[in-house]
Amino acid sequence: MSIKLPKIFLDSGNPDDTKKAKSLLGFLDGQTTNPSLVLKHPEAQKYIAEGKKFTQEELLNFYKQIIVELDTQLAGPISVETYADWETTSEEMLEQAHEMNKWGNNIYIKFPSIPAGIRAANEFVKTKGSVNMTLVFDQQQAAAAYAATMPTFKPAFISPFVGRLDDRGFKGLDILKNINKMYKEFDMKRNEKKAHIEVLSASIRHMTHFYGSIVNGADILTIPMTIIEQWIQEERFMPDESYRPDTTGLRSIIYKDLPYHDDYTMYPFEREEGSLLDEGLVKFAADWNSLLDTKM
Repeated sequence: MSIKLPKIFLDSGNPDDTKKAKSLLGFLDGQTTNPSLVLKHPEAQKYIAEGKKFTQEELLNFYKQIIVELDTQLAGPISVETYADWETTSEEMLEQAHEMNKWGNNIYIKFPSIPAGIRAANEFVKTKGSVNMTLVFDQQQAAAAYAATMPTFKPAFISPFVGRLDDRGFKGLDILKNINKMYKEFDMKRNEKKAHIEVLSASIRHMTHFYGSIVNGADILTIPMTIIEQWIQEERFMPDESYRPDTTGLRSIIYKDLPYHDDYTMYPFEREEGSLLDEGLVKFAADWNSLLDTKM
């Protein structure tokens, strides 16, 4: 039985990559960006190499110009990430989100899946904003994101990071399978025929992640240029239901039968220092702050 190709997004903060990806594939359904990808932009690297730093206003404008250029190349969703650390409030994230939402025609705001980010997303979708819930590593976060984004005008995205789970010795692909199973159960309980939230497989490091994400039901794959190039080399191979990803040496992530709630606050979680969520949020904040002149 054939499996449908998910939507393909490019994971990059460089519009030159966008042009190349479109040339190689003949299409591109969207793009995801984040503070770490902005840091990797050649102009940002050149600025740093010259011993310079941005003011907060200059850095936001630099990010904006990247998105404005991407908006001329893409009709599909462009994900733009708010700055957040553990001290950032939902109100502060919302203020950023409303400004970033003006940068293009099909902007999806990336909120980190921390308690403040979940609250911000819930408020943002009520104003017809579109969201991509990022830094997702477990079902509790995914359940909270599902409930928080129910008022959404357009389908929301949720981004589990499969590669980073692999880094800790777990089968990252299991999180896709588990979230999809849970969401189907939630949809049935709500009599929702068309899902209001789509699962976007992120942190795809190699072709096992790419093909495994397809067979495990990801709606969207966000991939770096290296994966696009390798898929082209492999003649755009498409796995079928017989495909079994090689996850040798990795531990399974056990499915949790979470109850369904309309209220996202019924899925509470807190900061755990050293967790993947903590590590990811700290890294994005550090990459953003590394570009800033703290003396100004």
